[in-house]
Amino acid sequence: MTLLTWKHDYAVGVLAMDDQHSILMDTLNELRLALVRGRGREQVAEVFDRLIEFTRMHFWSEEQLLAKEQYPLLEEHRAAHHKVLADLLQKARLMQYGEGGRTHEMLEYLRDSYLDHIEGHDIDYGLYLNERGIL
Repeated sequence: MTLLTWKHDYAVGVLAMDDQHSILMDTLNELRLALVRGRGREQVAEVFDRLIEFTRMHFWSEEQLLAKEQYPLLEEHRAAHHKVLADLLQKARLMQYGEGGRTHEMLEYLRDSYLDHIEGHDIDYGLYLNERGIL
């Protein structure tokens, strides 16, 4: 997996969320580097834990903003968050017990999950919030 680089295409137009998305990408890159450099299981687990906790915080933050602004697709968005987080937790568990399979495939899957979520779900709420003056 190549390093993720923040691109304008990923921007949802809400600065706080775009900043958080950038941090998520940086943390995913950190996980990639820890794995490909053969860091110990403890170091990899520490980065995975950070990725999980920041993902939880980001999803909570996003959902609070969307609820406040009465986003009509909030429940669908929340369900998508649950899926991404469940997948992330499963991959972390598998890596913890040495059953993660090929590292490259796992990293590709995580990267694609985050990018698909941003491009497939978050872009829509960005337009909705921008129309309400939230930038």
